[in-house]
Amino acid sequence: MNKRSLSPQTLLGPVPAALISCGRPGGEFNIITLAWVGVVNSTPPMVSISIRPSRHSHAMIRETGEFVVNIAATDQVDLADGCGTISGRDRDKFKYFGLTPAKGVLKYAPLIEECPLNLECVVEQALELPSHTLFIGKVIAVHADAAILDEKNRLDFKRFQPLGFCGGSYLAASPLELSLGYSLKKK
Repeated sequence: MNKRSLSPQTLLGPVPAALISCGRPGGEFNIITLAWVGVVNSTPPMVSISIRPSRHSHAMIRETGEFVVNIAATDQVDLADGCGTISGRDRDKFKYFGLTPAKGVLKYAPLIEECPLNLECVVEQALELPSHTLFIGKVIAVHADAAILDEKNRLDFKRFQPLGFCGGSYLAASPLELSLGYSLKKK
């Protein structure tokens, strides 16, 4: 192999290009697109999101202690890009993009109805890092469009291609038709 040295950077990926929705008392909602989203615990299920303190959504999540991770499909790339490039301080993104804020179990943060997968989270911890705050959220409810589920209520990646992101580019994930442990079954 011919390896080259690169500057230190965050080239993990692809990761989801997730639309994070949040809200606050009085019915104000916002959406921020984040690629810095990940699984951090299985029991109980927990995910993390990382947001710069200067972002409009940061204060809302800090104030209410809740957020929703909405996973977009590849055909929603315009929506993900748009919600990540304009500020909620200047525009109501739900109205601007024609999205439906749907009530889930959280008090303030709405689901984005148009996204096929939604994870409602309550903040368990917030870790202040040099450039971002890492919010660790406990997943308290999950919602999925029936159209993306198989007969056993599992995600069917033939029906749902989540939008990915890595190195400044959007990506489409394609299933390999292989499941965990497949390599041992071949022997």
